[in-house]
Amino acid sequence: MEMKNTLQFGFVLGFFLLISASEVSSTVWTVGGNDGWTSGVNYTSWAEKIQFFQGDFLIFVYERNSDNVLEVTKANYDLCSSENPIHNWTSAAGRYVVPLTDPRAYYFISSGEGYCFGGLKVAVNVSGMPTPPPSSSSERLSGFVSVSIWLLAVGLLFNWGC
Repeated sequence: MEMKNTLQFGFVLGFFLLISASEVSSTVWTVGGNDGWTSGVNYTSWAEKIQFFQGDFLIFVYERNSDNVLEVTKANYDLCSSENPIHNWTSAAGRYVVPLTDPRAYYFISSGEGYCFGGLKVAVNVSGMPTPPPSSSSERLSGFVSVSIWLLAVGLLFNWGC
């Protein structure tokens, strides 16, 4: 009898988790697209075309023996200064994933000799988490009915076997 109560509790808990779960998505952006983190790319133009959201990720792909990725302040970004970076995102593998955890402006430079002055820097403005588009009541009802039928079927199978 205790096993049956545990299963029923599990189904009820699962049901409420499914109903209350919100859809959260994030996007992974390769900085510079197919070109990666290298000289000769207009990163300002690249970043202006993208809407970045909290929870997204930036991937920097670079030449591991000559490039690096530093997160800096706006002032140091404007000056191409690597003094007191906020974070050194450089990896020996030549690629690094940077989480965009807060809605704010992020500034990245390469401190390699002359690289930043040559344009190897990017600023991205991150907005708060996007709100999911509203769904119609019929879509919500349809999803609710589907989940309910599925849970009922699984519950009946378990009760039938007990």
